[in-house]
Amino acid sequence: MTIRIGNAPCSWGVEFADDPRNPAWERVLDECKTAGYTGIELGPVGYMPEDPARLGDALQQRGLELIGGVVFRPFHDSQKWSDVLDGAVRTCKALVSHGAQHLVLIDSISPRRAPTAGRPAEAEQMAPAEWSEYVERIRTIAKLGSEEYGLTVEIHPHAAGFIDFEPEVERLLEEIDDGLLNICIDTGHCTYAGFDPIPFMRRHMDRITYVHFKNTDAKVKADVIANRTGFYEACGDGIFCNLSDGEVDFPAVRQLLIDQGYNGWCTVEQDCDPAGDTSPIDDARANREYLASIGFN
Repeated sequence: MTIRIGNAPCSWGVEFADDPRNPAWERVLDECKTAGYTGIELGPVGYMPEDPARLGDALQQRGLELIGGVVFRPFHDSQKWSDVLDGAVRTCKALVSHGAQHLVLIDSISPRRAPTAGRPAEAEQMAPAEWSEYVERIRTIAKLGSEEYGLTVEIHPHAAGFIDFEPEVERLLEEIDDGLLNICIDTGHCTYAGFDPIPFMRRHMDRITYVHFKNTDAKVKADVIANRTGFYEACGDGIFCNLSDGEVDFPAVRQLLIDQGYNGWCTVEQDCDPAGDTSPIDDARANREYLASIGFN
């Protein structure tokens, strides 16, 4: 069994390819390597070069492996299907060209769900017909990635989208065949959504093919839920914290992965504002050192 530790451009504040505040992609690769990681995600397609030779040379020079890529697009919005499809096709092509395996699907932030992040009892739910169409869009991209490009496709539950809270995740898993869609479990998005990732992981380990390491600050989370704070404001308040400082029991996560024979990547995500006053490389280094201290060598 081998568990490898990677990082992602979102740890440097890169959420959207065209954000003028983004750091240079070369800097992200340099700092990822300097902080002690051996792999990195693609980030939003278009942020890193789509020329395979250019990006391939840059990765090779730094001894980094491309792990996978995320399609963070509005699956919930039928009017933006062309945007979803564009992101999916371009990401698939990039991953295949670098031998990366993980195509991660995330329903991006919905204005209908952002105000109630972390509060499942208040969150708006889709009507049956809308849900069926939504699931079909996810299934279509899962087929594209797995059947046309040979990738491992995972759904990533995410705060403020429509695959967020535990019942929604369970429902989707029942409706899409496990031959098409696996799970990228994100520990911090689980705790933000109000459920413990460890029992969920134990129950679904046969479908967990990729893991994101994120943590939530228990006090900040309690405050934003009590104050009915929306997703964006909660992020600004610091709900996502360094791995050593939050409520996820990472030693227990590690033991579960070992017990279940998990073999693959665990990618750190320390979301931050690209124009904020944090130091991404310091956080990346601190997170890597913490993981090493609990046995993730």
